[in-house]
Amino acid sequence: MRHFARLFIPGIILVLLGSGIAKDDPIAKIISQFKLWSSANPQEKVYLQLDKPYYATNDDIWFKAYVTIGSDHRLSALSGVLNVELIDDRDSVKQHIKLPIISGVSWGNLSLPGTIKDGNYRVRAYTNWMRNAGRDYFFDKTIIITNAISNDVFIRTTYTYSRQTDRTSVTALINYTTLSGAPCVASPVSYLVKLGDKNILAGKGITDNKGNLAVSFINPSTASRSGRIITEIKPAGKKAVEKSILIKAASANTDVQFFPEGGSLVSGNDTKVAFKAVGADGLGAEIKGVVTDESGARVAAFTSSHLGMGVFSLKPGSGKSYKARITYPDGSEGMIDLPKVTNAGYSLFIDNADSKFVHVKILPGPLVSASPSPNEVITLIAQSGGTIYFAGKSEPGSKSFTAEIPKEKFPTGVVQFTLFSSSGEPLNERLVFIQNHDQLKLEATTTQQVYSPRQKVKVDLSAKNSDDAPVVGSFSAAVINEAKVPVDEDSENSILSNLLLTSDIKGYLEKPGYYFNNENDKTQADLDVLMLTQGYHRFEWKRVLAGTYPAPVFQPEKTLEISGHLKNLLGKPVANGKVTLFSTSGGVFMIDTVSDSKGNFTFKNLVFKDSVRFVVQARTAKDHKNVEVDIDEVKPEAADENKNFPDFLVNYDTGLSPFLQSSKAQYDNEVKYGVTSRSIMLKEVVVKDKKNEPLKNSSNLNGPGNADQVIGVNDDILSGCANLADCLQGRISGVTFRNDTPFMMSSRRPMQIVLDGLFVDGSVLTNLNPADVGSVEVLRNIQYTSIYGGHGGSGVLIITSKTGSPDLNYRHYAPGIISYMPKGYAKEKEFYSPKYDDPKINAQIPDLRSTIFWKPNIVTSQDGKASFEYFNSDEKGTYRMVIEGIDANGKLGRFVYRYKVE
Repeated sequence: MRHFARLFIPGIILVLLGSGIAKDDPIAKIISQFKLWSSANPQEKVYLQLDKPYYATNDDIWFKAYVTIGSDHRLSALSGVLNVELIDDRDSVKQHIKLPIISGVSWGNLSLPGTIKDGNYRVRAYTNWMRNAGRDYFFDKTIIITNAISNDVFIRTTYTYSRQTDRTSVTALINYTTLSGAPCVASPVSYLVKLGDKNILAGKGITDNKGNLAVSFINPSTASRSGRIITEIKPAGKKAVEKSILIKAASANTDVQFFPEGGSLVSGNDTKVAFKAVGADGLGAEIKGVVTDESGARVAAFTSSHLGMGVFSLKPGSGKSYKARITYPDGSEGMIDLPKVTNAGYSLFIDNADSKFVHVKILPGPLVSASPSPNEVITLIAQSGGTIYFAGKSEPGSKSFTAEIPKEKFPTGVVQFTLFSSSGEPLNERLVFIQNHDQLKLEATTTQQVYSPRQKVKVDLSAKNSDDAPVVGSFSAAVINEAKVPVDEDSENSILSNLLLTSDIKGYLEKPGYYFNNENDKTQADLDVLMLTQGYHRFEWKRVLAGTYPAPVFQPEKTLEISGHLKNLLGKPVANGKVTLFSTSGGVFMIDTVSDSKGNFTFKNLVFKDSVRFVVQARTAKDHKNVEVDIDEVKPEAADENKNFPDFLVNYDTGLSPFLQSSKAQYDNEVKYGVTSRSIMLKEVVVKDKKNEPLKNSSNLNGPGNADQVIGVNDDILSGCANLADCLQGRISGVTFRNDTPFMMSSRRPMQIVLDGLFVDGSVLTNLNPADVGSVEVLRNIQYTSIYGGHGGSGVLIITSKTGSPDLNYRHYAPGIISYMPKGYAKEKEFYSPKYDDPKINAQIPDLRSTIFWKPNIVTSQDGKASFEYFNSDEKGTYRMVIEGIDANGKLGRFVYRYKVE
């Protein structure tokens, strides 16, 4: 076995026996092709610091965005526009805003209306350029939105499972209580069980003296992983309340996978074999077991050490086969085959336990050792974030080698080691997390450790690099009261765990904060096992080396722009056409341009707020008006299945009792003192046995107002929500919404939507501004739906706009003139922090803020210092301050500070 001499040059480490690299050297081709790919595909990332982990209706989600690029995480100058979205548990985008990115940072808020449904949501953020890498690499964080204002019933559900032949029996024990914890006794309940898109069971029951109701059902398909139970309960003396309960796992199955280090079980080589056990809910499941060979002889034992993961050692024999006998969490047992043993190929072993060096060993299989190949060369490449930091190759004919690589040559974060054959074929892969402890040293201090309610707090921030030199950086700070907003720090997503770990890993990662909060030998060993079980899929080496990777589809957005094309009445492009863009919103704005030879035009470098309507007017070069204008509309990224679904909580409301009670108390006090600006979800409006007044412009074939339910322009239902779908959810009798599309409770087909006389798709509801809607008529019964024939079989929703014609993003007024309302920047809003040293403030109003303080724009000066101040609320407890940020060199910082309010 040979040990290689080490040669280091700036930006790259070469481990070679020669003095240079020939152009025809395989290592040169790998480096050259990878540089071509990385220069064409720079890796941009987004991290959002949020003010707290969960929210209530009418809250604001405050956030600071850090947009970085490359392996050193410097603030990005590539993109200038950020997309931030709020997505519900049905993967439907409820809000979408755009924000300008300035010097790699941005900040803003998502306002939660009182009409939004409580439940599991996620905040997603990305740039247009990041869409090329795919949604797996977007910032995506699960949050909880609760409602203690108009919510009268709270639930806690536990699931038990049992096997019935090849199917699973599931029992959900649902406990109904009030906010104070009193059980909803002897209350009638109707329920519908849905797995995927299928209705499994419908029934009725009555809660017992503890407020419990048991619902049992059979999961007919192992493919149905999750679903929900929709219940309607009628507590004594109250109106019926509908609750949607998440079925996170429709079985007790546990999936177990085994991962030999480097990817292969090569006979004769002692190999680390990692394993990962995942329950049907997507979370790690603790298991144990033994490994036996084909004769039944025991060769290894294993026990999971963290979140269903673990590792054991195995020396596979030639021609041998191995099985694992596993004991699952419920005590049952099962057998699983380990990966097949091979005599060919190589084993790639990496020891990452040393604090200063990465130790690499490469061993051949028996067939490789036996084959004469004097010219065979194997190459090892290590890259991180699109930059190669190590490249080494064996001496021709050598079958194995070792390398000792200084960790300081790598950036902190995930490093991908790949072994290549002489022909450039990738053979083995291993991920390693490098921790160099080279991030920022942040420290926040206050004048005292114990404060009084409403007392002013002055915070001094100091930022230094790993060499204790002061740094200039951009930071954000959030302060909460842990007594009402408790935090699970192991599950918390931080600037460190996100930019250094989860943003480079495809798929779900459970409890990312665990690996960074209390660094020790155990957490580092668990992190190494995680690296053995996760994959890196930002690119495929085979495509990179062949140069067949796809060209980027989405270009970086530097600023907002409006583009389109002109054509004549025959559909041919209009070249050199005169195009004018103007608006009177907030003053007169006008700009001109000329179409190119293909009729295309673009207005670049625009800055405008959301909901601004423009008029685009076009003429031919000879000033003729017979021109058609088509606008290029860039569709936002669709919301697919949530990779972080395992983070969803079944009992999101009862698990947050302190937060819910404080939220309710805050609202009640605001109402008492007349200072609330909140909207709340009103009770369902049902119109029975009553003819509605004729409605203007209605296209109802039965006649205006002849419907089972009518929602008119003066109804409160059509106010206080972002789009029409949000307004109608939970407000229409006998109708439920799935992915913002209405369905009658008794039907599997969506209702027919009629917008101003036109049959349209249900997705139009999310694009309609409630302020533009004149009326909504609901047709459920056959006496009203029969006139629509086949279209009315699943019910009809008739929407009439105030103008009697659809008001979508843009509208043609006349030849050569269109009105267009593009997506602009979200309107700025400032976090309200009361100043109790101001004599004008009303001191009688109780201060029950859940976010005590939020400041996104902290910048340290040349001496690395900054300061800020705020006032505590009325509530006592332990106050938790989180400061995060980044300096000009891409070094990250995070500091958590606590003090008492008594």
